[in-house]
Amino acid sequence: MASSPGAVAGPDDHAEVFEQHRGTLLGAAYQVLGTVQDSEDVAQETWLRWQGVDLETVRDPRAFLLTIVTRTALNTVRARTRRREEYLGPWLPEPVSTDSASDPGRATEMADDVSLALLVVLESLSPLERAAFVLREVFGSPYSEVSATLDRSEASVRQLVSRARTHVRGQAPRRPVDADAHRELTEMFRGAAQGEVSLEEMISVLAPDVVLTTDAGGRAKAARRPVRGTDNVLRFIAGVLAKPEMSMLSWHIGEVNGRPALISHEGDRIDSVVWLEADAGRVTRIDMIRNPDKFGAVRL
Repeated sequence: MASSPGAVAGPDDHAEVFEQHRGTLLGAAYQVLGTVQDSEDVAQETWLRWQGVDLETVRDPRAFLLTIVTRTALNTVRARTRRREEYLGPWLPEPVSTDSASDPGRATEMADDVSLALLVVLESLSPLERAAFVLREVFGSPYSEVSATLDRSEASVRQLVSRARTHVRGQAPRRPVDADAHRELTEMFRGAAQGEVSLEEMISVLAPDVVLTTDAGGRAKAARRPVRGTDNVLRFIAGVLAKPEMSMLSWHIGEVNGRPALISHEGDRIDSVVWLEADAGRVTRIDMIRNPDKFGAVRL
């Protein structure tokens, strides 16, 4: 931001610059952390620190702010290590509604361009690998800036990014389905949940090595470990749908993190959010969240 000679930057100047980059900062925090409230807290902490910065000393506000938000996010990762270690069962990233009926600010800024499938893969990286990948591959930061942000040599950062890139590509579908096919698969699962599609019919759309992961954090019934293989996954789904309380739920397809997702609810209470990953027309991953603490950014 350019200032006239002799001008003194005021609160409005800081706010104007910050708002220009707010979406980038929220997105970076969310992709490093995978949680909505933590990401918003990190963005708020970044704003508080930014208010004390002399704007005349900042040549590139975006790079400066990305450095603050990334370092703050990494500190948050370290601080919540024990909380994650004590979490019951698998942990999945928090979904964010991104359809037109949702909060446009939060949805567009935080999650519209980052799929939950990518966030799941990023969870398997080390914090430094994840931060380096997000800065370089998602936001296009030069290696020199990533090096300064992470306080690592440029050679070390290149290795971090290379390892992360190789891992992410290795987990990506070889032949991903298009948006229409993805929605059709999600619609088929909705039909099965409502008894309109038989489980036998679903065999044809499940990959032999399909994996189903449920995240409830001890707040609802769920599998404590991933369920693997077509037969086991179908048996698990059949068991869930046979429970009496399932008849009380309504199911619809909403847009979550820019992709179709299946949302079950009883009235205004969300029971689960389910999203799929597909390769060559067959479902390879089914991820389900049942922890009510993770539905704060999901809208019906």
